[in-house]
Amino acid sequence: MIWSDFDLMLIVPAFLAGALVLSTHVPLGQEVLKRGIIFIDIAIAQIAALGVIAATVFGGELATWQIQLFAGLSAITGAALIHWLERHHARSLEALIGLLFVLAASGGLLLTSNAPHSGALLHDLLVGQILWVSYEQLLWVMALYIPLLIVWFTFNCTQRPMLFYLVFSLAITASVQLVGIYLVFASLILPALASSHIINVKNRLFIAYMIGLGAYILGLIASLIFDLPTGAITVWTLLLMVLITKPLLNRCKIETLIK
Repeated sequence: MIWSDFDLMLIVPAFLAGALVLSTHVPLGQEVLKRGIIFIDIAIAQIAALGVIAATVFGGELATWQIQLFAGLSAITGAALIHWLERHHARSLEALIGLLFVLAASGGLLLTSNAPHSGALLHDLLVGQILWVSYEQLLWVMALYIPLLIVWFTFNCTQRPMLFYLVFSLAITASVQLVGIYLVFASLILPALASSHIINVKNRLFIAYMIGLGAYILGLIASLIFDLPTGAITVWTLLLMVLITKPLLNRCKIETLIK
């Protein structure tokens, strides 16, 4: 695509989808980083995807809300299991979370091995179809995210592990179907990594949001101009934003300390 053909309106729904995902994933990602359970997001995302696959394979033509119910129940079950593992097997938690991811991923492959259009379904769940999201999809995700954000910022979810896992699993369930597993993981971890050294909580959140939004804009534009998969290129623009901003933020911190 050349600049004369570039239509900004093409990326508006996709950008809104990215902003919605970041609204919950930035604070959740910072908590994941703080807890040191980095792979919980990709594991729960894969378990939610397994729920979508199971609903599609066994349920046939299901309504959207029925698929969401399958995915949500799968993610909540996975989150409850990880919470139990955290309490009883803390030393091996990361290894067990990795095992859950592998089991959910291989389970999805087994379920789709003889299913029609399985390749397209797996591709959508991994890489996502963010460029083709509809406003109807955005509305139901917004209807879910608003109460989740109210719960997160009203109650001290960081001190209530089960509440944290509940919010986390429901947010991941929706975002996987909007942007795919890869971009879910990148949206949770990369903005949190870039802002992790900032002490002030509000400043840390603000900077992480700005990094994420900037990366989504760059990714969407690059996808249209160079005809690249949107989810995949946005993962890379998130990394690029972190590589650019992290040294600048560190330098600002050092100069502030000197003053």
